[in-house]
Amino acid sequence: MKTYLDCIPCFVRQALEAVRPLTTDVAVHERIVREVLRSAAEMDFAQSPPSMGQFIHRRLREITGVADPYRDKKISFNRMALEMLAENKARVEAASDPLGTAVRLAVAGNVIDLGVKGGLTESDAREAIERALSEPLHGDVNELRRALSSARRILYLTDNAGEIVFDRLLIEQLPLDRVTVAVRGRPIINDATLEDAVAAGLDSLVEVIDNGSDAPGTILSDCSEGFRERFRTSDLIIAKGQGNFETLYDDGNDVMFLFKAKCPVIAAHIDLPLGSHVMTRPPKAARDARCL
Repeated sequence: MKTYLDCIPCFVRQALEAVRPLTTDVAVHERIVREVLRSAAEMDFAQSPPSMGQFIHRRLREITGVADPYRDKKISFNRMALEMLAENKARVEAASDPLGTAVRLAVAGNVIDLGVKGGLTESDAREAIERALSEPLHGDVNELRRALSSARRILYLTDNAGEIVFDRLLIEQLPLDRVTVAVRGRPIINDATLEDAVAAGLDSLVEVIDNGSDAPGTILSDCSEGFRERFRTSDLIIAKGQGNFETLYDDGNDVMFLFKAKCPVIAAHIDLPLGSHVMTRPPKAARDARCL
């Protein structure tokens, strides 16, 4: 997905929301904003928004010297999600369609996105997740069910810390011996890394790998060769979150995307209302073209 003009104000907002908790030095705030505006003016708009996100947060870490600015928030949201895990497992187990309920909960967890809303609180997240089961899911769970029935190698791309605990509910509904979970290679916003996968208990269920990248999405050219090989050889790829959608959807990749449309640009791109809970896959024609 390309970068749109409407993405530019979001880049600036994200930079300010990220830097202000780290320092009260207005000169540092100004420096970050000026660098973001300069880079946005010069960037190739054919690149996806996570490319700029990667630049912003790399510069933030370099300028402030803080290696993982969101670490405390990631720990907090992991703890919150784990506190909800037993109740949500019971919901899945009691459901007439456990897979469908697990999908809804996994998508609901995508609200824990500090790139979109830096001030998100645990209370905000809990309320949004509680509402999720009564909101419509735009997508066909049976399409996922059919894909799972024939897939020999399943790659599950995670998105955020906290959210990764909700992913566990869905991963537990998959054929675990055929599943590999991938996280980010290095800290970026509140995206999940290996530390978060361990906190969520995923390492005791399935193989967990990292993608070698610090982009808030999956920019394949920036990922490790080992990850790209897993990506190429997987029969089914499930990708969580807007960043993975932005980086993979328009490139002819056959991926099942699960996310909450929290951004007006993305909502318009998929022609659904803002806030929609989405399970989508590229059109078959685009998938077939990649195979030619």
